[in-house]
Amino acid sequence: MISFSQFSLELSYKLNNSPLPGIKAQMQMAPVSRKVELERRPIPEPKKSAVLISFFSRNEAIYLIMIKRAIDDSVHSGQIAFPGGKAEMEDATLENTALRETFEEIGIEPSKIEILGKLTELYIPPSNFLVTPFVGILKEEPHFITNNEVESVLVVPLAELLDPANCIEKTIMVRTLPLHVPCYLLEREIVWGASSMMLAELLQLLSLPLQ
Repeated sequence: MISFSQFSLELSYKLNNSPLPGIKAQMQMAPVSRKVELERRPIPEPKKSAVLISFFSRNEAIYLIMIKRAIDDSVHSGQIAFPGGKAEMEDATLENTALRETFEEIGIEPSKIEILGKLTELYIPPSNFLVTPFVGILKEEPHFITNNEVESVLVVPLAELLDPANCIEKTIMVRTLPLHVPCYLLEREIVWGASSMMLAELLQLLSLPLQ
């Protein structure tokens, strides 16, 4: 079993010294409808946003943090996602956006997060967001405090994330319409759409040998 410190070092090295797998990796988990949407130029210009893909250690095991969004009237209601959101005027950078949104949504202070790098930005047609996924580690095991945008926090073991058996295809209901999608089954939740596309790039990056 790899230690958290070694995992962090290798992940940081790959993020900053290897070519990112990019859109090709992301598209492996894109629904057919998303592939059609991505061929169109977004009008108006997309809104900038950022999310945080973060890991922490508990009892010598490594975990990934995701959230289940609250049921509301938003486009991504009830979906599994990473903490994050729209860039605001107060954010000096998109990294600040990811850190601020993470604190607001699940209560982790920016000082307890070390950003290692970022993945390829991803356009999300339904909400017209251009998302930058930042990748980081937590300096200590977190205590989650969620706001009203978050129904629950998912703590996904790295071993579960890396298990190829958890990459499946499933028919889900989206606004009363059935949609057949590639997805990940993590902690008994279906992860699809933009979140699964980001995970696909992350997993391909993790599988790269150290140069």
